[in-house]
Amino acid sequence: MSKEQSGVIKAWEATIRKTQAAKKRANSIFGISLAHIPDDDHAASSSAASNGDEGSSSSGGDEGPGSTNGGGGGTECYYAEKVLPNGDYYSGQWYDNFPNGRGKYLWTDGCMYFGEWYKGKTMGRGRFSWPSGATYEGEFKSGYMDGTGTYSAANGDIYRGQWVMNLKHGHGIKHFANGDWYEGDWRRGLQEGQGKYQWKPTSNYYVGEWKNGNICGKGTFMWENGNRYDGQWEDGVPKGNGTFTFPDGSFYVGNWSKDPTEQNGSYYPSASPSAAAAHSGSQLEWDPQDVYNVYLADAQVCPCEKVAVLPSQKKLAVWNSSKHSEKARRLSVDGRVSVGVERAFERMNMWDGDDQGASSAAAAAAALGSADGSGSGARRDMEAELLGMMEMEESNFAASLNKMLPMRVPKAAKQQGDAICKGHKNYELMLNLQLGIRHSVGRPGPAASLDLKASAFDPKEKVWTRFPPEGSKHTPPHNCSEFKWKDYCPLVFRSLRKLFKVDAADYMLSICGDNALRELSSPGKSGSFFYLTHDDRYMIKTMKKAEVKVLIRMLAAYYNHVRAFDNTLVIRFYGLHCVKLTGPAQRKVRFIIMGNLFVSEYAIHRRFDLKGSSLGRITDKPESEIDSNTILKDLDLNFIFKLQKAWFQEFCRQVDRDCELLEQERIMDYSLLVGIHFRDVASNREIIPTKSEPPTPAEVEREEGPRLSKADMDQLLLDPTKWARIRLGMNMPARVERTVRRNDCELQLVGEPTGEFYDVIMTFGIIDILQDYDISKKLEHAYKSIQYDPTSISAVDPKQYSRRFRDFIFRIFAEDS
Repeated sequence: MSKEQSGVIKAWEATIRKTQAAKKRANSIFGISLAHIPDDDHAASSSAASNGDEGSSSSGGDEGPGSTNGGGGGTECYYAEKVLPNGDYYSGQWYDNFPNGRGKYLWTDGCMYFGEWYKGKTMGRGRFSWPSGATYEGEFKSGYMDGTGTYSAANGDIYRGQWVMNLKHGHGIKHFANGDWYEGDWRRGLQEGQGKYQWKPTSNYYVGEWKNGNICGKGTFMWENGNRYDGQWEDGVPKGNGTFTFPDGSFYVGNWSKDPTEQNGSYYPSASPSAAAAHSGSQLEWDPQDVYNVYLADAQVCPCEKVAVLPSQKKLAVWNSSKHSEKARRLSVDGRVSVGVERAFERMNMWDGDDQGASSAAAAAAALGSADGSGSGARRDMEAELLGMMEMEESNFAASLNKMLPMRVPKAAKQQGDAICKGHKNYELMLNLQLGIRHSVGRPGPAASLDLKASAFDPKEKVWTRFPPEGSKHTPPHNCSEFKWKDYCPLVFRSLRKLFKVDAADYMLSICGDNALRELSSPGKSGSFFYLTHDDRYMIKTMKKAEVKVLIRMLAAYYNHVRAFDNTLVIRFYGLHCVKLTGPAQRKVRFIIMGNLFVSEYAIHRRFDLKGSSLGRITDKPESEIDSNTILKDLDLNFIFKLQKAWFQEFCRQVDRDCELLEQERIMDYSLLVGIHFRDVASNREIIPTKSEPPTPAEVEREEGPRLSKADMDQLLLDPTKWARIRLGMNMPARVERTVRRNDCELQLVGEPTGEFYDVIMTFGIIDILQDYDISKKLEHAYKSIQYDPTSISAVDPKQYSRRFRDFIFRIFAEDS
């Protein structure tokens, strides 16, 4: 990452916390109440706008829909037509100081939106047009193209289909200007999933799998002359097993590659003797490389155009505070300085003083007493009763406020773990590990293929290597005692690293570089120790022999599962090894290398380990000791996670698939590890809800630190390198809704929603997938079932565990509507 990119990202992280304040300031274009403007008198309203006379329309014409005779309160729906201070123009419905309903906004650069608004944001159906002639017509959500819509580009391309946050996402059809068209699945603005692409003016077409906007996976290409290819593709060309069939029925089958040295296969003539005799000579001379150089030469997929300016990047005119004035003053929409905003009398009375409620109660009691003619004693009794009721309401209100105190992110923790330096008890073990990894990954071997034979998964498939201090033919000299190194199923894990797109050089650099590993301060519940690489990308865990056996037993099913489902949430394994120390103890240390779920450019503020059980599932630390590294549990959870519709549907499908794998392999006691980064955090660590009140001008002036505009944030969001790092469970933009439990003493797993939302970045995955439901777990279940509710304990049958886990996960995750 370049210094410039790093600086931009740091600036974004420093200012994304203030996104809500920025949104509110943008909306404050409508910061003063408007006079009533009749729907049927546009000319009068235009005149009023040009003369700066907001009250001129109150004397003529019928009042607009929903208006009252009060006028000027800014709390009813009116029709407004205004030229804004920066030259922008708005006409349409207006409610509570915001465009609300149907309206048209014209920016000075020529962009225009006409459609539905909600509280100053494009929301609902509308049409956005660019000065280039491009248009989008369809659904909007919070300023984004989101839902179903049609985009007509200036170059003639037309897309009709689903959108999520300005990107094509879901099912859609795109007609390109040159006549080509594509129909199928889209993800993050590019073709991904199943789809069909047809080239014009020919009738050639492809049907099959796509990835990142290119043909990739299994699919079929049909030429208009009758030729056909069925098989694997990569980067838009055949790669792997495939069959090329000629119109006469003859075919060529084999392994395909653009590199002629890797191409191999066999030609089979047609079953028809006459066809075979007629074509055998020519087909024997046929070169499979013609498929790449001739047949597919013109089969280029049209690139997707980039929208220069997105609707969500278009700002509404904003008021600016003056740093030289003691009190910031807002500009009205026609450019005049406001001298104040009228408040409803009831609102003023509500907060005028601490004893306001008591005074009101006393006044009410006095009025009632005088009305029924009773004496002062009756009045005092009534007054006391009303005061008692008021105090009870205030007490209940205070109690609810105590439960809903503003949330703060926990204090930032120092980097996890202690560096294993010389003199550390595990220093030599770390050197053994690094030597062994460098040997295993760096030694030459056959090219890793994703199609593995059953023998590769055999438990006996392991390689022992001796590491004498003086070195050997295959090992370097070193300063440690002699040790032996074992690789379990090396070909499988080499293929897994290839499947997970792990570069061998980067992998070795992370684990075996000059930087020391870090040991976590305390072992896990199972007694295993954890080590982290210096860049936090990989986690190394020591294992018991029983866990190794479980992993080897389920390795084939695990491999086929992660190969079949790119979005699997199960933890990623990269290597399984053993170090055998040759001293008197003859100790064996087995360990697994895994991906660290929380390696992210976003700081993780909250971490949850969730199983769906309640017994012992609460953190025993006081609030003052909880920091950003603390792992919270089920009974600490106070959120419901809201995912966009497309992501939520994929999440539900993938959780079902992953749990079916674990249930099939008789695995239990796994959990969903969730990390949350709050996007809007104030300088005092208070988390800003998405529905919080706008900041005062003084608060705005006090904001410090680098800032990015919404346009800059949109560009970062649309940066392909950013989107490439967003997948199911990794760096996912989402929202969380705060929850509260009815009773602090009640073991209520999921609290009640409060309607308070926060913008977050989420990371999550399924971990601890190596606990077999063996005899020890069965005994644990039987013992604890006598003392506790059997449904509340973790050690249950894998089928029951899977069902309970899914039920819980689908209660705490929901579609963001």
